[in-house]
Amino acid sequence: MEGTRSRGPESRVALLIDAENAPATAIELVLSKVTQHGVVHVRRAYGNWKNPQLRPWEECLHALAIRPMQQFGYTAQKNATDIAMVIDAMDLMHTGSVDGVALMSSDADFTPLVMRLLSNGVKVYGYGERKTPAAFVNACSEFTYVDEAPSSDSKATPAKVTPAKATPANTPRRSTNELRGDTRLTTLLRSAVGAAKAKDGWSALSAVGAQISAQQSSFAPSDYGFSKLGDLIEASGLFEIRRTGTVVSVRDPRKA
Repeated sequence: MEGTRSRGPESRVALLIDAENAPATAIELVLSKVTQHGVVHVRRAYGNWKNPQLRPWEECLHALAIRPMQQFGYTAQKNATDIAMVIDAMDLMHTGSVDGVALMSSDADFTPLVMRLLSNGVKVYGYGERKTPAAFVNACSEFTYVDEAPSSDSKATPAKVTPAKATPANTPRRSTNELRGDTRLTTLLRSAVGAAKAKDGWSALSAVGAQISAQQSSFAPSDYGFSKLGDLIEASGLFEIRRTGTVVSVRDPRKA
């Protein structure tokens, strides 16, 4: 099946989250990173959702189109979440439905899974905290520490993810300073522009919009007082704008 897997910008990536060993506050950072590797067509978070410690995750699953996978702790000695993630990852590999698997966890128990996926030509992108054992980190094709997220403390108040909603037409436009001061927005925009970048360094506005939808389906320019994505991006002052006929492209001057 290795020969049938697609490569390049249309690669398919499955995001599997060990919710019991990953901070909910880092999920938007992780999504922004994963979408740079391809289309995230599978999004699953595993854990015992009856456990109140997973409540921070419940606040963002729906808004980010992540499917909760219930795993009951039948015995204290067996980690049902790990086993379920391994089974699903292997199923995805054998059906040839993924080119890459993103594992969000700080648990070294996934190291054998990583090595098995790699041996079958599936790239593995790991995301975890600094406490992640070196064996897991080194086994991944690429590993990103998520400690730079707003907070990696499970007891801290997680960043709120606002579900998709109708925004009143009279929502006031945010100023350039307000847009630049919104860390979540600037991270999302820069990540999308970077992921959509063509060989000439410019990103088509339509491709940027597709990347934003893949990263955060609930995003709407109207939440910031703009009717169009292009107007929002231009107002942020973060990017260079190029218009060629009816085609609008943007570029991050920091990466030019």
